[in-house]
Amino acid sequence: MAEQASIDTSAQAEEGVRRRDFINIAAVSFAGVGGAAVLVPLVSQMAPSADVLAQSSTEIDISAIQPGQAIKAVFRKQPVFIRNLTPEEIAAAEKVDVSSLRDPQSLEERTKEGKTNWLITMGVCTHLGCVPLGAGEGEVKGEFGGYFCPCHGSSYDTAARIRKGPAPKNLEVPEYAFTSDTVVKIG
Repeated sequence: MAEQASIDTSAQAEEGVRRRDFINIAAVSFAGVGGAAVLVPLVSQMAPSADVLAQSSTEIDISAIQPGQAIKAVFRKQPVFIRNLTPEEIAAAEKVDVSSLRDPQSLEERTKEGKTNWLITMGVCTHLGCVPLGAGEGEVKGEFGGYFCPCHGSSYDTAARIRKGPAPKNLEVPEYAFTSDTVVKIG
């Protein structure tokens, strides 16, 4: 009988451990599901809204831009300059010794291969964020024939590289790709 009693107690002990394990697993699972239920809305509310996603890229028809002309467009609520460089402007940009520049970049680094005549830059001066002149018809292009920032006198060359003034860097080149010969997608 003593043997029978010890077998019963050990069976009850095993059953108790199993119940305790089940309760622990159920509690942890319940807490995990509850935590996920709280985190999913929290994380999803931090995602960009539909109007922001719509502005994450823009397509622009460049077929009407003649050599030597530039247009201003808007990308992420900031101006973008799209310029169709003439062969003379390309030659002037390539003639510059890149090592002499404050922010050394060649024209090839700032344009797409096979599309060297298309220079696409953000229209925001890298000094204090003013909008440089030079993209519009009849605007002052500065002494290097590119862009001129009227706020503090920064001058950019035909490749939109800083040449004179307080701006520390060249005009930024956004991420872009040509979707056809006449359409460019920025962003």
